[in-house]
Amino acid sequence: MRRLILIRHAKSDWSQALDDHARPLNKRGLRSAPLIGEWLRAQGYLPDEVLCSDAVRTRQTSSGLGIEAPVTFARMLYHAEAEDIMEVLRAAEGRTVALIGHNPGIGEFAQRILAEAPEHPRFRDYPTAATLVADFDIDVWDDAGFGEARAVDFVTPRDLE
Repeated sequence: MRRLILIRHAKSDWSQALDDHARPLNKRGLRSAPLIGEWLRAQGYLPDEVLCSDAVRTRQTSSGLGIEAPVTFARMLYHAEAEDIMEVLRAAEGRTVALIGHNPGIGEFAQRILAEAPEHPRFRDYPTAATLVADFDIDVWDDAGFGEARAVDFVTPRDLE
Protein backbone atom coordinates (compact mmCIF):
# COMPACT_ATOMS: atom_id res chain seq x y z
CA MET A 1 0.00 0.00 0.00
CA ARG A 2 1.05 3.59 -0.73
CA ARG A 3 -0.47 6.69 0.86
CA LEU A 4 -0.81 10.12 -0.74
CA ILE A 5 -1.42 13.33 1.20
CA LEU A 6 -2.59 15.84 -1.40
CA ILE A 7 -2.46 19.47 -0.25
CA ARG A 8 -3.45 22.65 -2.03
CA HIS A 9 -1.28 25.59 -0.97
CA ALA A 10 -2.64 27.83 1.78
CA LYS A 11 -4.31 31.20 1.08
CA SER A 12 -2.05 33.55 -0.87
CA ASP A 13 -1.62 37.30 -0.76
CA TRP A 14 -3.02 39.18 -3.76
CA SER A 15 -2.32 42.63 -2.29
CA GLN A 16 1.18 42.89 -3.73
CA ALA A 17 1.94 43.46 -7.40
CA LEU A 18 4.09 40.36 -7.78
CA ASP A 19 4.56 37.76 -10.45
CA ASP A 20 2.21 34.81 -9.76
CA HIS A 21 5.11 32.46 -9.02
CA ALA A 22 6.45 34.90 -6.38
CA ARG A 23 3.12 35.47 -4.58
CA PRO A 24 3.46 34.67 -0.83
CA LEU A 25 0.89 33.49 1.70
CA ASN A 26 -1.36 36.02 3.40
CA LYS A 27 -2.03 36.11 7.18
CA ARG A 28 -4.78 33.50 6.91
CA GLY A 29 -2.52 31.23 4.88
CA LEU A 30 0.26 31.60 7.43
CA ARG A 31 -2.23 30.40 10.11
CA SER A 32 -3.75 27.61 7.99
CA ALA A 33 -0.58 25.71 7.08
CA PRO A 34 0.35 24.99 10.73
CA LEU A 35 -3.27 23.93 11.43
CA ILE A 36 -3.04 21.35 8.65
CA GLY A 37 0.38 20.23 9.91
CA GLU A 38 -0.96 19.78 13.45
CA TRP A 39 -3.92 17.80 12.09
CA LEU A 40 -1.61 15.55 10.05
CA ARG A 41 0.51 14.81 13.12
CA ALA A 42 -2.55 14.24 15.36
CA GLN A 43 -4.00 11.76 12.86
CA GLY A 44 -0.67 9.99 12.31
CA TYR A 45 -0.56 10.99 8.64
CA LEU A 46 3.18 11.61 8.42
CA PRO A 47 4.86 11.55 5.01
CA ASP A 48 8.37 10.29 4.46
CA GLU A 49 8.68 12.36 1.27
CA VAL A 50 7.28 15.75 0.23
CA LEU A 51 6.88 16.82 -3.40
CA CYS A 52 6.16 20.51 -3.72
CA SER A 53 5.67 23.10 -6.45
CA ASP A 54 8.56 25.56 -6.44
CA ALA A 55 6.30 28.64 -6.16
CA VAL A 56 6.73 30.86 -3.08
CA ARG A 57 3.26 30.09 -1.67
CA THR A 58 3.71 26.32 -1.92
CA ARG A 59 7.19 26.54 -0.36
CA GLN A 60 5.72 28.58 2.51
CA THR A 61 2.88 26.08 2.89
CA SER A 62 5.37 23.21 3.06
CA SER A 63 7.45 25.04 5.65
CA GLY A 64 4.37 25.99 7.69
CA LEU A 65 3.24 22.37 7.93
CA GLY A 66 6.27 21.59 10.07
CA ILE A 67 6.72 18.18 8.50
CA GLU A 68 10.10 16.55 9.02
CA ALA A 69 10.59 14.80 5.71
CA PRO A 70 12.82 15.45 2.71
CA VAL A 71 11.25 18.00 0.34
CA THR A 72 11.73 18.09 -3.42
CA PHE A 73 10.68 21.33 -5.11
CA ALA A 74 9.49 20.63 -8.64
CA ARG A 75 8.82 23.31 -11.24
CA MET A 76 6.64 20.76 -13.04
CA LEU A 77 4.09 21.00 -10.18
CA TYR A 78 3.63 24.75 -10.65
CA HIS A 79 0.08 25.04 -12.09
CA ALA A 80 0.34 21.42 -13.21
CA GLU A 81 -2.52 19.56 -14.83
CA ALA A 82 -3.67 16.20 -13.45
CA GLU A 83 -1.54 14.18 -15.89
CA ASP A 84 1.60 16.13 -14.93
CA ILE A 85 0.90 15.60 -11.23
CA MET A 86 0.52 11.87 -11.86
CA GLU A 87 3.85 11.83 -13.70
CA VAL A 88 5.60 13.45 -10.73
CA LEU A 89 3.86 11.11 -8.27
CA ARG A 90 4.86 8.01 -10.24
CA ALA A 91 8.51 8.96 -9.71
CA ALA A 92 8.09 9.21 -5.91
CA GLU A 93 9.99 6.86 -3.63
CA GLY A 94 8.37 7.26 -0.19
CA ARG A 95 5.65 4.97 1.13
CA THR A 96 3.67 8.01 2.27
CA VAL A 97 4.05 11.05 0.03
CA ALA A 98 2.75 14.57 0.60
CA LEU A 99 2.26 16.51 -2.61
CA ILE A 100 1.64 20.28 -2.51
CA GLY A 101 0.31 22.11 -5.54
CA HIS A 102 -2.20 24.51 -7.07
CA ASN A 103 -5.76 24.58 -8.33
CA PRO A 104 -7.32 23.81 -10.69
CA GLY A 105 -4.92 20.91 -11.27
CA ILE A 106 -4.71 19.66 -7.69
CA GLY A 107 -8.50 19.56 -7.30
CA GLU A 108 -8.95 17.80 -10.63
CA PHE A 109 -6.22 15.32 -9.71
CA ALA A 110 -7.92 14.60 -6.37
CA GLN A 111 -11.21 13.86 -8.12
CA ARG A 112 -9.62 11.70 -10.80
CA ILE A 113 -7.49 9.48 -8.55
CA LEU A 114 -10.37 8.40 -6.31
CA ALA A 115 -12.70 5.50 -6.96
CA GLU A 116 -15.28 7.35 -4.83
CA ALA A 117 -15.20 10.97 -3.64
CA PRO A 118 -15.53 11.79 0.06
CA GLU A 119 -18.82 13.26 1.29
CA HIS A 120 -17.20 16.54 2.39
CA PRO A 121 -19.09 19.56 0.92
CA ARG A 122 -15.87 21.35 -0.07
CA PHE A 123 -14.15 18.44 -1.82
CA ARG A 124 -15.26 19.42 -5.32
CA ASP A 125 -13.89 23.00 -5.16
CA TYR A 126 -10.77 22.01 -3.18
CA PRO A 127 -10.25 25.30 -1.28
CA THR A 128 -6.88 26.61 -0.14
CA ALA A 129 -5.01 24.24 2.18
CA ALA A 130 -7.58 21.49 1.55
CA THR A 131 -5.95 18.15 2.28
CA LEU A 132 -6.89 14.71 1.00
CA VAL A 133 -5.41 11.52 2.41
CA ALA A 134 -5.79 8.65 -0.06
CA ASP A 135 -4.52 5.08 -0.19
CA PHE A 136 -3.47 3.18 -3.29
CA ASP A 137 -3.33 -0.63 -3.22
CA ILE A 138 0.04 -0.71 -4.99
CA ASP A 139 3.64 -1.58 -4.10
CA VAL A 140 5.36 1.15 -6.12
CA TRP A 141 4.18 4.61 -7.18
CA ASP A 142 4.88 3.82 -10.81
CA ASP A 143 1.76 1.60 -10.69
CA ALA A 144 -0.54 4.45 -9.55
CA GLY A 145 -3.50 5.17 -11.80
CA PHE A 146 -6.59 7.32 -11.99
CA GLY A 147 -9.72 5.98 -10.30
CA GLU A 148 -7.74 3.58 -8.11
CA ALA A 149 -7.32 5.37 -4.78
CA ARG A 150 -9.51 5.16 -1.69
CA ALA A 151 -10.23 8.35 0.27
CA VAL A 152 -9.13 7.95 3.89
CA ASP A 153 -9.71 11.53 5.06
CA PHE A 154 -10.33 15.06 3.81
CA VAL A 155 -10.09 18.32 5.72
CA THR A 156 -9.98 22.07 5.20
CA PRO A 157 -8.56 24.68 7.60
CA ARG A 158 -12.09 25.89 8.37
CA ASP A 159 -12.90 22.43 9.70
CA LEU A 160 -10.05 22.82 12.20
CA GLU A 161 -10.66 26.38 13.42
